[in-house]
Amino acid sequence: MDMSRNILTLLVTAIAFSSTAFAAKISQDQHDAIAERIRPVGNVYLAGAEPVKAEPSGPRDGAKVYGTFCVACHGSGVNGAPKIGDSGDWAPRIAQGKDTLSKHAINGFNAMPAKGTCMDCSDDEIVAAIEHMIAGL
Repeated sequence: MDMSRNILTLLVTAIAFSSTAFAAKISQDQHDAIAERIRPVGNVYLAGAEPVKAEPSGPRDGAKVYGTFCVACHGSGVNGAPKIGDSGDWAPRIAQGKDTLSKHAINGFNAMPAKGTCMDCSDDEIVAAIEHMIAGL
């Protein structure tokens, strides 16, 4: 009985060491692939470690605000947004008056969130973007 127990112990030990040796032979490509799959999705920044933003040098003009924030919806008419330069889209909105148009753009209206997607735009910059979009009508 001792002989069979010794053989069984030897067999289990051999399997354990061979599987460990096999696992240690992972190629560098496999290692890189695994590292890519388990890498963190984001980063953690400690207070004071974040990059310093440049202070704005003044208000952005309407074309800059439109090109950065408004073009995503107003360039193609997403969710009924009036397209830049399309007088048919803008006419009913302009008919309500510039105050209403500005109020809707600043506070949000229907599918448009407040200030579109420009949370750091001033009210004057939003109005400038509206004027830019309706300038050629």
